Amino acid sequence: MGQEAGKRGDSSRKSREGCARQILEVVPQAMWLLRREMREVAGRGLSVPQLRVLAFLGRSPGASLSAVADLDGVTAATASAMVERLVRRGLVSRQADPQERRRVKLSLTQEGVTLLEGARAHARGRVAERMRLFTGEELAVLAQGLELLRHLLDPAKQEERRS
Repeated sequence: MGQEAGKRGDSSRKSREGCARQILEVVPQAMWLLRREMREVAGRGLSVPQLRVLAFLGRSPGASLSAVADLDGVTAATASAMVERLVRRGLVSRQADPQERRRVKLSLTQEGVTLLEGARAHARGRVAERMRLFTGEELAVLAQGLELLRHLLDPAKQEERRS
């Protein structure tokens, strides 16, 4: 590899590391903001892990208790207690899996869907309000960057880029 190609490789690596550093700084700030805004509506009596479970079940209806435990890296017993509280509040339902008797399928109830949708709408509105000073061009750049981030975080999209 020539000297010029080596410099481009170093520059590219530094650029990737700089982007990775920014992701590690910005994503936690974004998650903090989103959790705060969602809890403002949905959080009355809900913990952040419980909100996370509701969001997960909204994306993955019929998920198992072990999938919920994996979500937060907790034991099945801890996940079971958390789900039980959500069931008692009428936000989550449990159903036996007809194919596997020992497995329980978890889903949001209509009340859970309504609460989650309301919390997301509130958070979306508050984030949109923060972006009111962005120009159309800045919003387009941000949208493009977020789409790239989505591709980075989605394993299926990573496979598409490799092929």
